[in-house]
Amino acid sequence: MKSIRSVFNFLMVALLVASPLAFASQKTKASETDVKVIFFDVNETLLDLHPLQKTVGDALGGRPDLLSIWFSTMLYYSLVETSINQYHDFGQIGAAALIMVAQSNGLTITQDQAKKAIAPITSLPAHPDVRTGLETLKNKGYKLVALTNSSRSTVEKQLKNAGLYDLFDEYLSGEAVHSYKPNLKVYDWAMQKIGVSGMESLLVAAHGWDVAGAKETGMKTAFVARAGKAIYPLAKSPDYIVNDLVELSNLLPKR
Repeated sequence: MKSIRSVFNFLMVALLVASPLAFASQKTKASETDVKVIFFDVNETLLDLHPLQKTVGDALGGRPDLLSIWFSTMLYYSLVETSINQYHDFGQIGAAALIMVAQSNGLTITQDQAKKAIAPITSLPAHPDVRTGLETLKNKGYKLVALTNSSRSTVEKQLKNAGLYDLFDEYLSGEAVHSYKPNLKVYDWAMQKIGVSGMESLLVAAHGWDVAGAKETGMKTAFVARAGKAIYPLAKSPDYIVNDLVELSNLLPKR
């Protein structure tokens, strides 16, 4: 009898230990399949900015190396706009940022010259992995939504010219709430617009600031490690870190 009781006690302990592990495994598996909608940043995440090096570089006195400085300045002043409760569209901020970069490098360009230099942003090519990755995610049953700081009209042109327009279910811009990512209200508005919760949403971006903002709203996040991009180490870690969209599409389960 004592021997039977000992065996019984051993089995009970084993079940108590194993159950949480099994539950955790089921919870992890369930959480992975909770995602219904994948929100994508557009510039640099989906589209390659390198063709802008010539036009921006030419406007800056033959300095294509200043492209990244211009883009960072544009992002910086979009945050300034949000912080001071002011709003100009992304194109206006882009032109203003180019004028500022020119001035800081001893050059002078006009508003029209700045606008002309950044105009090719509407016809950027997609990164080589993007079309295949998006098609795989679409075939797996996910709803795909573009979520950008560019205006809605600009992102529609961008995706059409890049041959990606047909893969997206919706095209959302922060201009609808007169704000810019990573302001939390942009992500909250996007989820409300589509009708999903944070647990049902995945934000995909090649920018540390973008995944940091989305993560704070409860969204799941995936960081795409494009060349020269890094995760912000003081923010919450993304759920996925991938080299490209093909890798991400292989990681996510079929819905």
